[in-house]
Amino acid sequence: MIETRQVVKRHGRHTVLHGVSVQIPQGQFTAIIGPNGAGKSTLLSMVSRLDAITSGSAHVAGLDVAKTASDALAKVMAILRQDNQSALRLTVRDLVGFGRFPHSQGRMTAQDVRHVDEALAFLQLQALADRYLDELSGGQRQRAYIAMVLCQDTPYILLDEPLNNLDMAHAVRMMQLLRRMVDERGKTVVVVLHDINFASCYADHIIAMKEGRVAHEGPPSQVVQDEVLSGLYEIDVSVHEVRGQRLCHYFA
Repeated sequence: MIETRQVVKRHGRHTVLHGVSVQIPQGQFTAIIGPNGAGKSTLLSMVSRLDAITSGSAHVAGLDVAKTASDALAKVMAILRQDNQSALRLTVRDLVGFGRFPHSQGRMTAQDVRHVDEALAFLQLQALADRYLDELSGGQRQRAYIAMVLCQDTPYILLDEPLNNLDMAHAVRMMQLLRRMVDERGKTVVVVLHDINFASCYADHIIAMKEGRVAHEGPPSQVVQDEVLSGLYEIDVSVHEVRGQRLCHYFA
């Protein structure tokens, strides 16, 4: 389980997170939604120790992220940020292999190579394995970075807006792959999403944030409601059930 206890984040006099306490269930797909500036990415950064917590605490699998050694934490949790660009000219295989560093320390074993091959296959990247990242489309690069995270082989995977640069077809395939990570591999996946409908259709658990606080939390059936989402985004949202899925209309 991932748990935060009264997490506060301040930048100078500006408070970004106001005492956020959540319990993210193990072995499930959790989506964090909310308007821009709600604190979604900041919360993920606090949990993953990409940024320091001003006060409060965050625990992953019982480990205090502020006090646990980096190498130990890297074997439990993997994180993909929004700005996941590399200045190095790497092949897809090289990039995915970086995911094994917490285990291999740069000395790849046969087991590490097997993990790389499995991650390439899972993300359907075998045909691109020897291509350089700068030769790929934005969507292909995004899949390569997610393969690197999967190759780290951690029970907890945190992704900040993984649908960036993906068209509709690739976004659907990406969500299907993340869903499979949970269903087939038992991973705990936490994703910051802007698309409410993807959260509704693929997540088990939704955390809705607004102005640095948790506004609503629960399964899609509870969070994906007209009045909840209309208040969250301050626009008219109507929810309709289509083929058993709760979908939001907010364009008119």
